[in-house]
Amino acid sequence: MNKCNVTLLVGLLCSIFVSATLQAKEFVVSYDGFYDRLKVVNKGDFQFAQVNFYITDIASNDECLIKTGRIITERQEYPLNYTAQAQLLLPYDKQLDTDKAVIVIEPQNDNHDCQLKLQIEAREFTNSDLNKQQLYKLNAEFDELLSDLSGFFVSKLMSFLLPEQKGVVLTFAEPVSIDDAAFNCVQNICHVSVTDDWQDDKTTFDVSAPLTKVTPWITK
Repeated sequence: MNKCNVTLLVGLLCSIFVSATLQAKEFVVSYDGFYDRLKVVNKGDFQFAQVNFYITDIASNDECLIKTGRIITERQEYPLNYTAQAQLLLPYDKQLDTDKAVIVIEPQNDNHDCQLKLQIEAREFTNSDLNKQQLYKLNAEFDELLSDLSGFFVSKLMSFLLPEQKGVVLTFAEPVSIDDAAFNCVQNICHVSVTDDWQDDKTTFDVSAPLTKVTPWITK
């Protein structure tokens, strides 16, 4: 049975990826959907925003840890690069798209029923970037990338279908407390409401706990 799940865009991008389980231990997905999304990012002028791809278990949403992975075309086979967190590190390669490449993954846990998860995240955004001006820029990039990924028809003509972005979510390595009304921090995760008056505001936030991840704050 074909399965697809793109949690961030609330199903709007599900039709992009077509996956199938060829055997009980294998998760297979075509490369073309990845290429299309990577092309959007490469065409944009994004300093921080990027699209990452993860494999998760359908039932638990836990990481679907990878035992082996490969990229296959009719004539060649390449090793698949991935992280210990089941993030796929895919090349932006026109030839793989032309050759109708597929990605084949064998999960570590035979009981996992894997699915694809697309996540917009920030790259190279660290504690030194924690000021209102940089957070404003990142929030704007997230909003632009979300719109670009959704395509012209949805973003312009059917914008009511898009999830609403309210700000950013900061994830730290340790619990934090930030004394600012825009920050709602619970343990190590802060939801940050970003407003237009932050555009030229260089107010900084001195946080000792390392910043590990930044994602859009989606409210619907």
